[in-house]
Amino acid sequence: CRIVGVNRRTGKRWRNGRQATGSTRGAPPIRRPLSSAGPSRYLREADRIHIVDRLREKASIRQIASELGRSPSTISREIRRNGALWRGKDWVYRPHAAQSRADARRPRPKPGKIGQNPELRDFIQHHLERRWSPEQICQALRARFPDRPEMHVTHETVYQALYVQGRG
Repeated sequence: CRIVGVNRRTGKRWRNGRQATGSTRGAPPIRRPLSSAGPSRYLREADRIHIVDRLREKASIRQIASELGRSPSTISREIRRNGALWRGKDWVYRPHAAQSRADARRPRPKPGKIGQNPELRDFIQHHLERRWSPEQICQALRARFPDRPEMHVTHETVYQALYVQGRG
């Protein structure tokens, strides 16, 4: 509270959340950022900042990879994927922009193909009510809509739609 310059009571309310009262809505508590300790499958923002710092120091990709405990191909791919030419001559890497692009590429949970297409969903539901198997439904879709790949699904997709309904 002292660092931010707010009343202690206000700081506690920010930290712990606020209960709903007559005229005010409730607010959830402030979430602490997840610990960045330990290995991760994906590069974190701190890793990306380390990459850009070492690139400015003219370190090799292999050196950066060994410092981060990653494969050199991972670092190279990251720089290639999220780097850009600056004024047509210099290669620059911006770690914060790279992190936001990486976050945008991994939205979870992803919407399913059946849930996005009402025509496909209705077709599958109608045939399931007629007690067709998912394999039969998929073959019928390919026969009825040969030129429309958005109407083609595998039987596994139908099974997942049936058995993972709890996800919404």
